[in-house]
Amino acid sequence: MNKKFLPALMPLRSIIFIAVFIVISMIAGKGLSDISNTWSVVASAVNIITVAALILLTKNDGGLKKLINYEKGKTTPKQVVGMSILIICLGMGGMYLAGFLCYGIIPYAPPMMIAPIAVPLAVINLILLPVSTALAENSIYLGCGVNTIKNRYLSVILPSFFFAVQHSFIPTLPDVRYMIYRFLSFLPLTILLCIIYRKNKNPLPIMIGHAFIDLLTAGQILATSAIPGFYDMMTNL
Repeated sequence: MNKKFLPALMPLRSIIFIAVFIVISMIAGKGLSDISNTWSVVASAVNIITVAALILLTKNDGGLKKLINYEKGKTTPKQVVGMSILIICLGMGGMYLAGFLCYGIIPYAPPMMIAPIAVPLAVINLILLPVSTALAENSIYLGCGVNTIKNRYLSVILPSFFFAVQHSFIPTLPDVRYMIYRFLSFLPLTILLCIIYRKNKNPLPIMIGHAFIDLLTAGQILATSAIPGFYDMMTNL
C-alpha cells in the first residue's frame, strides 16, 4: 500500500466504532446507552481487526515492526517505568480536568466505563484489551500518522487529534457533552505521546505504558463483573 494513504486510516477508526455500536444497538433492539457497558469487548474486537488489516497492508513493506519503527534492544526498564508513570499521571489528570470543565465534578468518571459484563468476557478481556489496544492504537496513530506524515507540525497535530477523538465514540452515545469530555480527557496525553514518539521513534515504552493503564481499566471491569455489589459501591463513591 502506498504510504501516503496510511494517515487516512486514522479517522476511519472512529467511523468504525460509530458503525459497530449502531449495528449492535439495532441487532439487540436496545438504545446505545443500554449497550455502552460492552465498550471494552467492542474495542478489543475492533483492535484485532485493525491489527490484522495493518499486517496485510504492510506485509510487503516491512510489516508492523517497520511501520512503528520498532527496534529490538532500544528500550530500557527506566524508559518503560518513566513512560508508564507519565501516561498514568497525565491520563488521570486529563480525565479529572475534563470532568471539571464538562461536569463541574472532580473526580468525574463515566460509570459505563467500569460497568459489569459477563465474567468470562471480563476475564478474557483482562489481557486482550490492553494488548490489542496498545498494538492497534499505536500502530494507527504513531505508525500511520506520526511516522508517515512529513510535515513536522501536522505529524503531531493530526495523529494526536484523531487519537483523542476516537475515545469520543468508545462507547458511542448521543451525548455531545460526553463526547467533548472524552475528547478533552485524552487530548493532553495524545499530544505529548505524539511529540515524544516523533522525537525518539521508540514505540515500546509508549505501548507498554498504554497497555498498563488499559490493564487497570480491564481489572476494574473484571472486579465489577465478578464481585456482587462492587459496581454500585464504585459508582456511589
